Amino acid sequence: MKLFQEGGSATRRRVIIGAAVATAAIMALAGCATTGGSSSGGSSSKFSIAFVPKQLNNPYTDVELGGGKKAAAALSGVTYSVVGPNTASASSQVSYINTLTQKKINVIAIAANDPNAVCSALNQAKTGGAKIITFDSDTAKSCRSLFINQVNTADVASVELKQLGEQINYEGDFAILSATANATNQNAWIADMKADLKSDPKYSKMNLVTTVYGNDDDTTSFQVAQGLLSTYPNLKGIISPTTVGIAATARYLSTSSYKGKVILTGLGLPNQMRQYVKDGTVKEFALWDPAKIGQAAVYAAKALVAGTITGKTGDTFKAGSLGTLKVGADNTVIVGGPTEFDAANIDNYNF
Repeated sequence: MKLFQEGGSATRRRVIIGAAVATAAIMALAGCATTGGSSSGGSSSKFSIAFVPKQLNNPYTDVELGGGKKAAAALSGVTYSVVGPNTASASSQVSYINTLTQKKINVIAIAANDPNAVCSALNQAKTGGAKIITFDSDTAKSCRSLFINQVNTADVASVELKQLGEQINYEGDFAILSATANATNQNAWIADMKADLKSDPKYSKMNLVTTVYGNDDDTTSFQVAQGLLSTYPNLKGIISPTTVGIAATARYLSTSSYKGKVILTGLGLPNQMRQYVKDGTVKEFALWDPAKIGQAAVYAAKALVAGTITGKTGDTFKAGSLGTLKVGADNTVIVGGPTEFDAANIDNYNF
């Protein structure tokens, strides 16, 4: 993940907000960097929020964090920072959470690599007074106040299966190339896809042969895609519900003998996938605007700190240009629905 650095370099800064407000730090930790921002305008309440993504150097998360940074800049007195690991392993986020707890950050927003591995550290942060928001990939419900979910889980599974099914005439073997084995959002989408395969008659001739993992790493995902087609040369298609995975797989297919023969779909960024749509490697894929997730997280943080919401079902809060968002079942806020991209509309999007 990029870290929205000013002037192209990471900085170490400490901002002391005052006796009534916790100290927020914008720091460079091992293998990561942070930036902060605040501006006049908006609410007069002050708070610090730190985003802890799955990993650094992830283009999808860059867009999410950009939305959070922009939202923080629109509010008065918000200190924004980003810290996180370089690899998306289960326990890689724990040390960053512990440091944020020591720094008394008001709100920690985390995209969890594992639903349980970070819970002990998050609960310690809560004991220290921090509000916990998850975004993109959830923790166990007991570890946080709110989950900012990009889209309804069932809708993601539905659109991915539909796109693949239509292109392979609802018949044949396919595989899933996911992110990490413990990623909550990936596993939820895959579980819903498996349920749809069993329950919907139109998928009765489609066979999921395996699920493999690229660990949200470009090189690993490329190699895993290559290995998939070596092991299963008769695959009709691949679904990759991860922006890193689908881009790496498309890159492999685009120069291989499988181009035009193996269907690829999943979740991708338009700017990463544009060339593969235009060269015929990929016909269609889906996603949403990731910036809205970061934006929603910042406004949810503001409402939690102000005490206007607690995260219970039925709570509502204003989220800038997103309008009023509502907390639904399992303390989850759904930001929007998936968008399908193809050659006809991909040039209308720039993220």
